[in-house]
Amino acid sequence: MNYDYKFGSDYYNYYGDIGFKTTKYHILAPPQEQDVQPGKEYLMTPLPIFDNPNYKGSEKLKDKVAIITGGDSGLGKACAIAFVKEGAKVVIPYLDEHQDALTTKEYIEKLGGECLLLSGDITDPKFSDTIVKKTLEKFGKIDILVNNAGVQYEQESLECISEEQFDYTMKVNVYGMFYLTKKVLPYLKKGSSIINLSSVTTFYGEPQLIDYVTTKGAIVGFTRSLARNLAEKGIRVNAIAPGFFWTPLQPSCWVKEKIPSLGADAAMRRGAMPYEIAPTFVFLASDDSSYFTGQVIHNNGGQVMG
Repeated sequence: MNYDYKFGSDYYNYYGDIGFKTTKYHILAPPQEQDVQPGKEYLMTPLPIFDNPNYKGSEKLKDKVAIITGGDSGLGKACAIAFVKEGAKVVIPYLDEHQDALTTKEYIEKLGGECLLLSGDITDPKFSDTIVKKTLEKFGKIDILVNNAGVQYEQESLECISEEQFDYTMKVNVYGMFYLTKKVLPYLKKGSSIINLSSVTTFYGEPQLIDYVTTKGAIVGFTRSLARNLAEKGIRVNAIAPGFFWTPLQPSCWVKEKIPSLGADAAMRRGAMPYEIAPTFVFLASDDSSYFTGQVIHNNGGQVMG
């Protein structure tokens, strides 16, 4: 199978469309799987496209400092690249995907940007203390927080979800967001932005991701409540609810046979590459969204949401 990736309106030029029910859909990737969470980008085939070379920054985030959890790969990486193009300095807390993190840092530095990598476990409140401390030591301030890091595990039924899995999914996706937001908040000022990552699955209920969807629903509630709480301080809080994007989370979650059909139920009959979500992060982080708070933006290719 060949892949000829382009950008703009002629982004996808596929060889090998295959039938899906009574329609056609575009194959984003061949069958594959990984046995680690949240996955490693350098092992994926094809590699995710995290940067659109046609995207030219316009200093919308000039001199801003952004913390992007899980920014070593996937959507977080695309966010970090776009932020740097817009003039921001980025801090990337990540678990242990060192090769992905170093590759991302090198790419950012080639763009002329600055990037601080911090390896640790966001389920540990002490790591949030470290993130804030190291960010202030390096850059002196915090303007933007992107709570992007997360895990998901495919299970056929509720009975298959162990207490340990449920607990860990909650701790990574919800507790980690809570810990870091609470630690960052005292340093945010009027005009600052918090961006949380939810999911399209929150709005239709993915039957094989019950615990994951539970956490992503909690993130929507957290976003809307915190937005109202912080509105008078001029701090905006919004969320993004993506559909299927080609990130390490996918091969590390789904059985390999399911990979080619992911995203096929969207109106656009395809999944997406990380670069396609980057401008949404920029919009919510910049003054372009000055009257947006408590909102959820749906980047999902026309997914039916119930």
